[in-house]
Amino acid sequence: MRTLVLLAAIALVVFAADQGAKLLVIQNLQENQLVPVLGELLQFRFVKNSGAAFSLLSGSTWIFAIAASLVTVIIIVFARRIRSLAWAVVFGLLLGGTTGNLFDRLFREPGFGIGHVIDFLQIYLFPAIFNVADVAITSAMALFIILTLRGIGLDGSRTPRKPAAEPADAA
Repeated sequence: MRTLVLLAAIALVVFAADQGAKLLVIQNLQENQLVPVLGELLQFRFVKNSGAAFSLLSGSTWIFAIAASLVTVIIIVFARRIRSLAWAVVFGLLLGGTTGNLFDRLFREPGFGIGHVIDFLQIYLFPAIFNVADVAITSAMALFIILTLRGIGLDGSRTPRKPAAEPADAA
């Protein structure tokens, strides 16, 4: 039960932070307006993204709405299997980020299922503009890789490492 509560709490915090930040951007910035936050290192630049990361497949927003819906349903269905707090964090970040961008695709202009995602974070020399939901999704994937490499299962158990091969005796 603890893991489900943690997963849900993280997802709600990520979703609220993402949508709150997007609301502030929409209310306070003009599209393509550039606002230095930490000089050139971090800037706000309000854009509407009809595609995926790096604006790939622009105009195919409905595909991403369907994919995000499927990811959301899969996380909710499999959430009961999670016994590890670390995995609850992974799936909470992923669920919050996915639903944040899905909300945009469902309820923002130009219409239901084809709405544009609001992006506004720009990092110096990074070729994409992104949002809080994207940060959560990327963080979830990084943690996913770490947990997988460490052999930590959804139940919190560790996969035992195989011992190193013994060198053959020369005699």
